[in-house]
Amino acid sequence: MNEAIGVRLKECLCELHLPSFRANFSAHAGLAMNESWSYQGYLLGLCELEVEQRRQRRIQRLLQLSKLPREKTLTAFDRSRLPNSVDRHLCYLIEGDFLERRENVLAFGNPGSGKTHLLCALGHELILRNRSVYFTSCALLVQRLLRAKSELWLEKELKRLDRFEALIIDDLGYVQQSREEMEVLFTLLAHRYEHRSVLLTSNLVFSDWERIFKDPMTTAAAVDRLVHHSVILELNLLSYRMESAQKKKTKRGRRGAAK
Repeated sequence: MNEAIGVRLKECLCELHLPSFRANFSAHAGLAMNESWSYQGYLLGLCELEVEQRRQRRIQRLLQLSKLPREKTLTAFDRSRLPNSVDRHLCYLIEGDFLERRENVLAFGNPGSGKTHLLCALGHELILRNRSVYFTSCALLVQRLLRAKSELWLEKELKRLDRFEALIIDDLGYVQQSREEMEVLFTLLAHRYEHRSVLLTSNLVFSDWERIFKDPMTTAAAVDRLVHHSVILELNLLSYRMESAQKKKTKRGRRGAAK
C-alpha cells in the first residue's frame, strides 16, 4: 500500500472513530491481495470486525455498570437442580423479550436454594444480548434511596436507575427495615411499575410481606404492582450448601466403610 495513502487513511479512520479499521486495514489488505478478495469482501471483513469489537466493548461496559457478581454466570449454575417449570421459564427469559413488556421476575425459595445465582445468571445472559442490568442487595438499595430522599434528590436517583432495563433486587425482606426505609422502596416499585422491569429474590412468600412493608395497604399495593405483569419462579429446593455438605459426608462415610 502507498505510504502516503496509508498515513492519510489512518488519519481519516481516527477522525471517524473506527479503531478496529485503523488497527487491521493494512493486514486485511495483504490478505485480500493474497486471497483475491473482492473490494466488497475486503470492506465487509473490516466492517464485521469493527461491529464485533464494538459489541464486545459495549458488553464490558454494561457488565462493569451492572455490579453483577462475575462468578454467578449461567455456565456456573447447575440447571439440573431446577424444577422443569422454572427451567422452561428461564429459557424464555434469557431471550429478553420480557423487558420490552416491562414484566417483572420474582424468585422465591429457601435460603441457599440458588435464587440469587439464578437471577444473576439471567442478568449476565441479558447483557450478552445488549440489555442494561443493575444488581444490588435490597439493604444497600434502600440506604441509597433513603440518602437521596434526605438530600432532596430522590426523583433524580429514580431516573438514574431508569437507565437500567432490569433492576435486580436481592434478598427482599432478609434484613428487616424501618417504615421510612420501606416507604422509599415502595416509591421505587411504584415508579418502575409498567415502566421498567424489576427482578427480585425473597425467602418470604407474599403472605409474609407485611413484615417487610409494615402496613397492610402498602403491602397489598406493592404486591399488586409487582405481580400484575410478572413471571414467578419458585425454587423449593434444598439449600445448595447443605446438599453439597451432605454429599461430602456421604463420600467420607463410603471411604470409611471401605477401609
